[in-house]
Amino acid sequence: MKKLLLLVAVAISLPAAATNMKPGLWEMITESAAMQNMPKLSAQQLEQMKKMGVDIAQLQGGAIVNKVCITKEMAERTNATQGMPEQTGCKPVNQTQSGSTYTVDLVCDGKDMKGKGRSKAVFSGDRSFVTESEFKGTMHGMPVNDRSKVSGKWLANDCGSVKPIAPPQR
Repeated sequence: MKKLLLLVAVAISLPAAATNMKPGLWEMITESAAMQNMPKLSAQQLEQMKKMGVDIAQLQGGAIVNKVCITKEMAERTNATQGMPEQTGCKPVNQTQSGSTYTVDLVCDGKDMKGKGRSKAVFSGDRSFVTESEFKGTMHGMPVNDRSKVSGKWLANDCGSVKPIAPPQR
Protein backbone atom coordinates (compact mmCIF):
# COMPACT_ATOMS: atom_id res chain seq x y z
CA MET A 1 0.00 0.00 0.00
CA LYS A 2 2.72 2.51 0.94
CA LYS A 3 4.56 1.67 -2.30
CA LEU A 4 1.46 2.66 -4.25
CA LEU A 5 1.01 5.85 -2.21
CA LEU A 6 4.61 6.92 -2.82
CA LEU A 7 4.44 6.17 -6.54
CA VAL A 8 1.20 8.12 -6.91
CA ALA A 9 2.51 11.07 -4.86
CA VAL A 10 5.71 11.33 -6.89
CA ALA A 11 3.94 10.85 -10.23
CA ILE A 12 1.39 13.55 -9.48
CA SER A 13 3.76 16.08 -7.93
CA LEU A 14 6.18 16.27 -10.86
CA PRO A 15 3.73 17.59 -13.47
CA ALA A 16 2.40 20.15 -10.97
CA ALA A 17 5.96 21.39 -10.44
CA ALA A 18 6.98 21.42 -14.07
CA THR A 19 5.03 24.31 -15.51
CA ASN A 20 2.08 26.57 -14.91
CA MET A 21 -0.87 24.21 -14.90
CA LYS A 22 -4.39 25.55 -14.77
CA PRO A 23 -5.59 25.38 -11.16
CA GLY A 24 -8.69 23.35 -10.42
CA LEU A 25 -9.93 19.80 -10.77
CA TRP A 26 -7.84 17.44 -12.86
CA GLU A 27 -8.39 13.85 -13.96
CA MET A 28 -5.20 11.83 -13.90
CA ILE A 29 -4.74 8.35 -15.29
CA THR A 30 -1.67 6.55 -13.94
CA GLU A 31 -0.53 3.39 -15.73
CA SER A 32 2.23 1.28 -14.22
CA ALA A 33 3.42 -2.29 -14.44
CA ALA A 34 3.76 -2.31 -10.64
CA MET A 35 0.10 -1.42 -10.26
CA GLN A 36 -1.07 -4.29 -12.45
CA ASN A 37 -0.22 -6.72 -9.66
CA MET A 38 -1.72 -4.65 -6.85
CA PRO A 39 -4.44 -6.37 -4.86
CA LYS A 40 -7.83 -4.68 -4.68
CA LEU A 41 -7.64 -1.78 -2.22
CA SER A 42 -9.73 -1.97 0.93
CA ALA A 43 -12.17 0.77 1.92
CA GLN A 44 -9.67 1.86 4.60
CA GLN A 45 -6.84 2.14 2.04
CA LEU A 46 -9.05 4.11 -0.34
CA GLU A 47 -9.98 6.45 2.53
CA GLN A 48 -6.29 6.94 3.40
CA MET A 49 -5.55 7.90 -0.21
CA LYS A 50 -8.57 10.22 -0.27
CA LYS A 51 -7.19 12.02 2.82
CA MET A 52 -4.02 12.64 0.78
CA GLY A 53 -6.17 14.27 -1.90
CA VAL A 54 -6.08 11.26 -4.22
CA ASP A 55 -9.71 10.42 -4.99
CA ILE A 56 -9.52 7.10 -6.79
CA ALA A 57 -12.42 6.37 -9.06
CA GLN A 58 -11.12 3.03 -10.27
CA LEU A 59 -8.13 0.72 -10.29
CA GLN A 60 -8.09 -1.72 -13.17
CA GLY A 61 -5.65 -3.33 -15.52
CA GLY A 62 -2.66 -1.47 -14.19
CA ALA A 63 -4.28 1.99 -14.36
CA ILE A 64 -5.58 4.29 -11.65
CA VAL A 65 -8.10 6.92 -12.69
CA ASN A 66 -8.41 9.64 -10.10
CA LYS A 67 -9.42 13.23 -9.53
CA VAL A 68 -6.81 15.63 -8.15
CA CYS A 69 -7.19 19.22 -6.95
CA ILE A 70 -4.38 21.56 -8.03
CA THR A 71 -4.35 24.82 -6.06
CA LYS A 72 -3.28 28.17 -7.51
CA GLU A 73 -0.03 27.98 -5.50
CA MET A 74 0.73 24.48 -6.78
CA ALA A 75 0.00 25.54 -10.37
CA GLU A 76 2.42 28.47 -10.12
CA ARG A 77 5.42 26.38 -9.00
CA THR A 78 8.39 26.51 -11.29
CA ASN A 79 10.73 24.24 -9.35
CA ALA A 80 10.20 20.49 -8.96
CA THR A 81 11.80 20.63 -5.51
CA GLN A 82 8.75 22.54 -4.27
CA GLY A 83 6.43 19.73 -5.32
CA MET A 84 8.47 16.71 -4.25
CA PRO A 85 6.99 14.83 -1.29
CA GLU A 86 9.55 14.96 1.52
CA GLN A 87 8.72 11.44 2.69
CA THR A 88 10.23 9.91 -0.45
CA GLY A 89 13.73 11.21 0.25
CA CYS A 90 14.02 12.00 -3.47
CA LYS A 91 15.77 15.04 -4.87
CA PRO A 92 15.32 16.31 -8.40
CA VAL A 93 18.54 16.89 -10.37
CA ASN A 94 19.32 17.78 -13.99
CA GLN A 95 16.05 19.63 -14.44
CA THR A 96 15.52 20.96 -17.95
CA GLN A 97 12.65 22.61 -19.72
CA SER A 98 12.53 23.15 -23.46
CA GLY A 99 9.29 24.58 -24.72
CA SER A 100 6.49 22.34 -23.50
CA THR A 101 8.80 19.46 -22.49
CA TYR A 102 10.17 19.13 -18.97
CA THR A 103 12.64 16.46 -17.83
CA VAL A 104 14.08 15.71 -14.42
CA ASP A 105 16.24 12.98 -12.94
CA LEU A 106 15.47 11.78 -9.42
CA VAL A 107 18.01 10.61 -6.88
CA CYS A 108 16.35 8.92 -3.91
CA ASP A 109 18.23 8.16 -0.71
CA GLY A 110 15.47 8.19 1.87
CA LYS A 111 14.61 5.71 4.57
CA ASP A 112 11.87 4.08 2.50
CA MET A 113 12.98 4.79 -1.06
CA LYS A 114 16.44 4.44 -2.63
CA GLY A 115 17.38 4.53 -6.28
CA LYS A 116 17.31 6.63 -9.41
CA GLY A 117 14.62 7.67 -11.79
CA ARG A 118 13.80 9.93 -14.68
CA SER A 119 10.61 11.72 -15.58
CA LYS A 120 9.63 13.50 -18.79
CA ALA A 121 6.47 15.60 -19.00
CA VAL A 122 5.05 16.99 -22.23
CA PHE A 123 2.38 19.67 -21.89
CA SER A 124 -0.36 20.66 -24.31
CA GLY A 125 -1.04 24.14 -22.99
CA ASP A 126 -2.11 24.47 -19.36
CA ARG A 127 -4.95 21.92 -19.59
CA SER A 128 -3.28 18.59 -20.38
CA PHE A 129 -0.01 16.70 -20.10
CA VAL A 130 1.56 13.26 -20.40
CA THR A 131 4.39 12.24 -18.08
CA GLU A 132 6.50 9.12 -18.56
CA SER A 133 8.68 8.04 -15.65
CA GLU A 134 11.00 5.21 -14.76
CA PHE A 135 12.45 4.27 -11.40
CA LYS A 136 14.94 1.60 -10.40
CA GLY A 137 15.91 0.98 -6.80
CA THR A 138 14.18 -0.16 -3.62
CA MET A 139 11.00 0.84 -1.81
CA HIS A 140 10.63 -0.32 1.78
CA GLY A 141 13.51 -2.74 1.14
CA MET A 142 11.80 -4.35 -1.87
CA PRO A 143 13.39 -4.08 -5.33
CA VAL A 144 11.55 -1.83 -7.77
CA ASN A 145 12.08 -1.50 -11.50
CA ASP A 146 9.04 0.35 -12.76
CA ARG A 147 7.90 2.48 -15.66
CA SER A 148 4.80 4.59 -15.38
CA LYS A 149 2.76 6.96 -17.48
CA VAL A 150 0.51 9.68 -16.12
CA SER A 151 -1.96 11.44 -18.41
CA GLY A 152 -3.68 14.48 -17.01
CA LYS A 153 -6.49 16.68 -18.22
CA TRP A 154 -8.10 19.68 -16.61
CA LEU A 155 -11.80 19.28 -15.82
CA ALA A 156 -13.07 22.35 -13.93
CA ASN A 157 -12.15 25.47 -11.96
CA ASP A 158 -13.90 24.17 -8.84
CA CYS A 159 -12.47 21.08 -7.14
CA GLY A 160 -15.76 20.36 -5.39
CA SER A 161 -15.20 17.84 -2.60
CA VAL A 162 -11.71 16.84 -3.82
CA LYS A 163 -9.03 18.25 -1.52
CA PRO A 164 -5.59 19.43 -2.74
CA ILE A 165 -2.97 16.68 -2.88
CA ALA A 166 -0.85 16.18 0.22
CA PRO A 167 2.18 13.97 0.86
CA PRO A 168 1.49 10.57 2.44
CA GLN A 169 1.72 10.36 6.22
CA ARG A 170 4.34 8.05 7.68
